[in-house]
Amino acid sequence: MDSINGIPAHPLFVHLAVVAIPLLALLGILTVVWPAARRKLGIIVPIVGLVAVVITPLTTSAGESLEKVTRPNPVLEQHTELGDQMIYFVAPLFVAVVLFWAVNSPVVMNRLPSAPAGAVRVGSIALAVITVVFAVLAMIWVYRIGDTGAESVWTR
Repeated sequence: MDSINGIPAHPLFVHLAVVAIPLLALLGILTVVWPAARRKLGIIVPIVGLVAVVITPLTTSAGESLEKVTRPNPVLEQHTELGDQMIYFVAPLFVAVVLFWAVNSPVVMNRLPSAPAGAVRVGSIALAVITVVFAVLAMIWVYRIGDTGAESVWTR
């Protein structure tokens, strides 16, 4: 998708990505470290994750279309490369929060065959660590992408 009503789609999609990805990261960390938040947020975190994981390739695709009509410069190329890498942080974060939610959701766990409590606990801890690691990496990557994107626009 190149444009929406004649407006380049990339800047429009970026605004959603810049909200959804850090929100997913923060909510993911919050649910990992605070059980009360985990219970209250429930399915909201995986839904935010779905939005983030869907908007990421749409944003990068729209950005590549926009790149074709702009003057090339090294900062823009770096921005594009970083943007293409964002999915490698958002997708695992999405998978981790969905699995963490499922492992810690009584509704889901009651419908599955019973697993040893120790295995569920170890799995939950592993998913918590993975969630935090990818949440931090995703926030760093959003910052790096945004910084190079702004620099490429304002230093033409």
